[in-house]
Amino acid sequence: MSDPGNRRRPPLHGIRILTISQFGAGPYGTMMLSDLGADVIKIEDPSSGGDVARYIPPGAEDGDSLYFQSFNRGKRSILIDLRNEEGRKVFDQLVARCDAVFNNLRGDLPDRLGLTYDSLKRLNPAIVTCSLSGFGRTGPRAKEPGYDALVQAYAGYMSLTGGPDEPPTRSGVSLIDFAGGFAGALGLVAALVEAKQTGIGRDVDVALLDTGISMLTYLAAWKLNSDWQPERVANSSHQTIVPAQNFRTKDGWISVFCAKEIFWQRLADAMDLGHLRDDERFRTFADRYRNRDELLPLLDDVFAARTTSEWMARFDGVPAAPVNSLEDALADEQVEARGTIVEAEHEKLGRVRQAGSPFRTEGVHDDVRRAPSLGEHTDEVLQELLGYTKEQIDQLRDSGAIG
Repeated sequence: MSDPGNRRRPPLHGIRILTISQFGAGPYGTMMLSDLGADVIKIEDPSSGGDVARYIPPGAEDGDSLYFQSFNRGKRSILIDLRNEEGRKVFDQLVARCDAVFNNLRGDLPDRLGLTYDSLKRLNPAIVTCSLSGFGRTGPRAKEPGYDALVQAYAGYMSLTGGPDEPPTRSGVSLIDFAGGFAGALGLVAALVEAKQTGIGRDVDVALLDTGISMLTYLAAWKLNSDWQPERVANSSHQTIVPAQNFRTKDGWISVFCAKEIFWQRLADAMDLGHLRDDERFRTFADRYRNRDELLPLLDDVFAARTTSEWMARFDGVPAAPVNSLEDALADEQVEARGTIVEAEHEKLGRVRQAGSPFRTEGVHDDVRRAPSLGEHTDEVLQELLGYTKEQIDQLRDSGAIG
């Protein structure tokens, strides 16, 4: 066990990232970088009130909403007007002292605003620039705004989600936004590794649509190579693995996923249906898929006779989970044991509890810091990184260059 008094720093300690991002995807990705130890400096527009996420209810208090808190912990906030000539000079000076610039602006804007590597390499040849947008910086939709719901529609996700007799359905959480944030963060870190080795940075262009399509994986392969079109199946079923779905119990629902033959055999035994193991209709994956309409009603009747907790107690070695409410999920014993819910004190909101970092490595989770108030660190960053005096900062603020 490591010595608590001699802990290692988080892996991205010493990396400094400027981010021009708002709402969900970009802030989520840069929060992951912050969780891993990077100094993430969030640039917000003084004329617009900063990141729009600051004002999304419920729990919005004077620009420090719970929504904003959940995407921006550990960052520093500075107010710079990039359209102001003096403000742009301040930004350029910061670029020279940072390792990366991350934005989640519409696909055509990074080039127009000079946020690409080609525009910034004169200031810092090792700078890494990452652009995360709905549709990327090229192609016919580059100028269109992209949001998770729209990309779920474009990428076919809605057509695959929900029951067979239900309308196309959006996922209950913004999966593509968050996956896009991870993709942007991973691309940025990969480029940083190269830049540290060579002294030369690069552009990283990440699109939510590209991310969504990439995650279609086997569904895309089936369609592209065999023209097999998966259809929406009842009870959140897997399209080809049987049984792998939700079943109604006496008091709720349980999810079962028999992705190996041994799991099917254990399930049948635990349900006192051992005779089905050797039934020629259900012996193999292919048999059960072909005869799913005969097998599933047999399982439905038995599942309905016991409660979810009773089934969970019987399912030793069977991949199964209760279909939790949000409240139950956040209170789960495994979530508690892993310390996945973190908290930080906020001067307006009090104790803010939120879903924490997914990373478990030394130095991460040691110091959970709340999200910043609007422009909270403007003076601090300009003094620390650029050596500005109070008088110089006041002059910039009077000119409208900073907030």
